[in-house]
Parts: sequence; structure tokens; C-alpha cells
Amino acid sequence: MAQSITDLKVGRLVNHNGEPFLIVSNSFMRTAQRKPVMRTKLRGVISGKVLDKTFIAGEDFDLVEIEKVRAQFMYKDADSAYFMDSITFDQFFIPLDALGDAAKYLKEGEDTTVTRYEGKPIGVELPVKVALKIVETTQGVRGDTATGGTKAATLETGLVVQVPLFLNEGDSVRINTETGEYVERA
Repeated sequence: MAQSITDLKVGRLVNHNGEPFLIVSNSFMRTAQRKPVMRTKLRGVISGKVLDKTFIAGEDFDLVEIEKVRAQFMYKDADSAYFMDSITFDQFFIPLDALGDAAKYLKEGEDTTVTRYEGKPIGVELPVKVALKIVETTQGVRGDTATGGTKAATLETGLVVQVPLFLNEGDSVRINTETGEYVERA
């Protein structure tokens, strides 16, 4: 089914040469006396290969439909993250390289949305903000800065972020999953 190039958004799947590709980034460009184009970076869902593709206005492409299911994140090991379907209680895994940065925000026992293509799990959808607990950080020193500085903090999932000096071990913070930055105290 032919679509408009404005339908090429980050997180959507497009069929390219018979294989589904996830749109990782996109950039719309319109120049004088030329057709508008959408420059995209695509990652193969099955093969994992990354390629740059420019779509020109009027060019045919097909968007791929994916299935979304609720699942509980159980644990991860060196190469995979393990989940349990919330309805059927079936257990399955997703390779960590397929999850990318999303693996840094998954807490054990937390419910999440898993995306599937033709019944095979391919990734997870994260909320924009997640609350994580600080497990290790240095003590902030009063009067350390004049304008409010930051320090490194290790969170319960192993993610290291910069947080304000007033936060201590045991505090919960909200992290933006799109940028990986501290947002606020939880």
C-alpha cells in the first residue's frame, strides 16, 4: 500500500527488498524546485544490518504492521533479555543487540510492551520516562559549585547518568528514555 513520505516516522517498520526494517532516525528535506525527500536510517529487524535510505515524494513503499503484546521483563544475561507473556504465560527471549539501548531501562518484574513481527519478538516499547533507584554515587559536598553541578550516579539497571549533587544513594529518579538524561526526582 503506497503511503506519503511523512508517514515514515521513527519506530515504524517499512518493507525494503522483502525484509522489514525499523526506522531509527529520519530527516525531512525540501529544497527549491526539487521534490521533497525523507532521509532515513534503517535497521533490519531480522538481519540487524543498518543502512541509509532516502525516500523521494511519490516513491512507493510499504509500511509493515507489527503486533504488540503485554509482557513482564524477568531478567537478562550476557546476550538475551527474558520475558513472560502476561496472557499466555509463555516465556521468550530477545537478543540484547536487538533491544539496543532499551535494555538499560528494563527493571526485573516490570510490565512492558513487546513488539512482534510474524509472531517473533523484535523489541520493546518504553515509556518516555522511567523511575529508577540510585545504587551508587559519590556524596555531594555543600558549596561545591555556584550554579548547581552534577555527579555520576549508577542506577539499579547498571545505567550511569549525571544527576544533581543533592541526590544520594537510595533516591529514585526519573530518566528520559529517549535522551538518557535525568529529568526529576521520583
